[in-house]
Amino acid sequence: MPRPSIQFRTTTWDWSRPYLLGVLNVTPDSFSDGGRYAHVDAAIDRAAVMVAEGVDAIDVGGESTRPGAPTIDEAQELGRVMPVVEALARRFPHPLSIDTTKASVARAALGMGASILNDVGTGETPEALGAVAAEYGAVYVAMHARGTPTTMQSLASYDDVVREVCAELLVFVERLLAAGVSRERVVIDPGLGFAKLGAHSLALLGDLATVHSLGYPVCVGASRKSFLVSEEAHPAGWARDAADVHGRLGGTAAAVAIAVSQGAEILRVHDVGVMHQAARVAHSLALRSRATRAR
Repeated sequence: MPRPSIQFRTTTWDWSRPYLLGVLNVTPDSFSDGGRYAHVDAAIDRAAVMVAEGVDAIDVGGESTRPGAPTIDEAQELGRVMPVVEALARRFPHPLSIDTTKASVARAALGMGASILNDVGTGETPEALGAVAAEYGAVYVAMHARGTPTTMQSLASYDDVVREVCAELLVFVERLLAAGVSRERVVIDPGLGFAKLGAHSLALLGDLATVHSLGYPVCVGASRKSFLVSEEAHPAGWARDAADVHGRLGGTAAAVAIAVSQGAEILRVHDVGVMHQAARVAHSLALRSRATRAR
């Protein structure tokens, strides 16, 4: 089913190809690059690299959501993200996303020029965040999660992970719609690695068709995550421990290609240049495959 296009200030996403959402963590403790871009100049330089590599939007996050990460207060998060959002909004025409679970942070960032609200804490405050997104006409990325970073892995219990994640996402989206978010501006994310064991994430990645059947564009964030290399998630002898997250590039590229082949519209990635290539090749092959089947 064709998705309605999304109009941003300087561009339109018509879903004719996959779009890359580049991760820009301005935290001291994120699992992948904590501390590297905590200063405004470093964040701007990193954003410039992602733009040169073909990113479509930049996702700014000021609170780590890695398993076990402590929560921070509103003032800390605002102090981290707002100087970066303000600087990026002035310098780049690309849509900006704010990765947060706090309505006050979302409001400040959207008021400064962000146009996407990436909610990685679904289930907590959809009415508050939804009202802010509705006020600004923001795109709302609703990612499946349970609990908080300190509790989420203890909640990774499913009888049928794909069915249960989809059901929980639908309930959450209905709450967003009731808060005033436009259906055409909702994107869903199965939340790989969030309250998921490795096998759960692989099951979701392998059945994005069911996630798509909910009727919304799908965002997939597999970049550098531990399930790509964990012994628990893969057949014996295939997994390889990669404690260094930068050693997960190959697994990430494979996950991006698999997601694109199943129609994922947005890929949230750290390594934009490599993933741009992986997504482009996978998309071209998917188009050729569909054209062949249509003959």
